Amino acid sequence: MNRLALRGTVWVASDIHLGEAVPETARVFYGFLDRARRQADALILCGDLFDAWIGDDHALREPPAWLAAALRELGATARAIPLWLARGNRDFLMGRALADALGARLLDAPAVLDTDAGPVLLAHGDEFCTDDLAYQRFRRIVRTPWIQHVFLALPLGVRRAIAARARARSRQARRNKSMAIMDVNPAAVAQALRAAGCDTLIHGHTHRPAVHALDLDGRAARRYVLPDWEFDHDAPPRGGWIEIDAAGIRLVTDQSPAD
Repeated sequence: MNRLALRGTVWVASDIHLGEAVPETARVFYGFLDRARRQADALILCGDLFDAWIGDDHALREPPAWLAAALRELGATARAIPLWLARGNRDFLMGRALADALGARLLDAPAVLDTDAGPVLLAHGDEFCTDDLAYQRFRRIVRTPWIQHVFLALPLGVRRAIAARARARSRQARRNKSMAIMDVNPAAVAQALRAAGCDTLIHGHTHRPAVHALDLDGRAARRYVLPDWEFDHDAPPRGGWIEIDAAGIRLVTDQSPAD
């Protein structure tokens, strides 16, 4: 498992879902990036930064205006503080070419962060939703290297169409699933913490921000769930991040991160 030493003040955010359809979410998120550049020593974006990702060449060749703006803000952040990008279930095709172009670093998660608050297991979170058998089958398929290679060899227009169809099917499937099935499995969480030798887990994906107290083999443990970001379509608006430093770990849910 990846292990990364990060000292000082570390901020973690997830599930921003940037895309053409969420200009207000993007505006608020860029304010958050500006704040992170001034107040944090490192920033980790741990998956689903983008609503969909069809290959780094899409970003590096001729990005649409919304994506060009996102890349400028991310690049400015990477020049100011260490910026780590982890992949989620929607942007698992982000690669080293994108990270290098931004001056950021790609983080293979799950990973153990050695922080001033102690060791922390960081993951996107979808890997713990083991009760959703259909999703886990899909996850294994799309993360198969040869399937990714074939997909990335397709013309951009074909990839866009496939991605749009996949998102529509995913939205339909979610309507027919219980909230319990789409949440993390407690046994999967406990197994991951044991394997990592950690008592603290931070993840996103479920869009249910909270701090959960756990009993891990008789020891006190905690699971921190990051919020998703939405300032365009749903009310009330939502967003937030986690701060890690020598004083501990704090979940910040802030509707206006820019100050």
